[in-house]
Amino acid sequence: MSLAVYNSILEQRLAELNADFFPLLKGHSQLTLEIGCGHGHFLTAYAEAHPKEFCVGIDLIPDRLQRAERKTTRAGRTNVVWVQAEAGLLVEALPHDCLLNRILVLFPDPWPKRRHWKNRLIQTAFLDALAARTAIGAQLCFRTDHAPYFFYALDAIRSHALWSIDAAAAWPFEIATVFQNRAESYQSLIAVRSQQGASVQNK
Repeated sequence: MSLAVYNSILEQRLAELNADFFPLLKGHSQLTLEIGCGHGHFLTAYAEAHPKEFCVGIDLIPDRLQRAERKTTRAGRTNVVWVQAEAGLLVEALPHDCLLNRILVLFPDPWPKRRHWKNRLIQTAFLDALAARTAIGAQLCFRTDHAPYFFYALDAIRSHALWSIDAAAAWPFEIATVFQNRAESYQSLIAVRSQQGASVQNK
């Protein structure tokens, strides 16, 4: 894919966000964002347990989002919306009067081959983008069953001036996802938009 074609696709997706998604954020100054929401199992339950939070689930696959929307419709949830979007584009394009209060990244693609590491979500450029859309105290909750990616993410966060690991923070909500049920083990961390702290949660 040429750079021109790629930029054209991004412009089209940004136009769709401006037309269909960003108007839904009126009146909501703080958001909970799940990146890679799959079929919406986790975020639907999370939204029910946190009715005062406005939740956004994003994924790239339309069928997943359609299933997720059916779940929230059946559950009668009005505090969660589903969006087809790339994480980086959505975060950077968010209206400036909206801040991310909590970001959830559960069992993302680990891109295990070294030549593909550039595709991993948790790295310096993305942490920079999140920092620009969060206030002090915002949480980044990350969970994976791929140990090398866990330590890769841990190093990226520890090396970042605006994020630190909060060892004392409790995982905000527990319900087993499909990937979690399949995992023999997994590791979790909670990073806080702050310049203090260092440590990690393991399981």
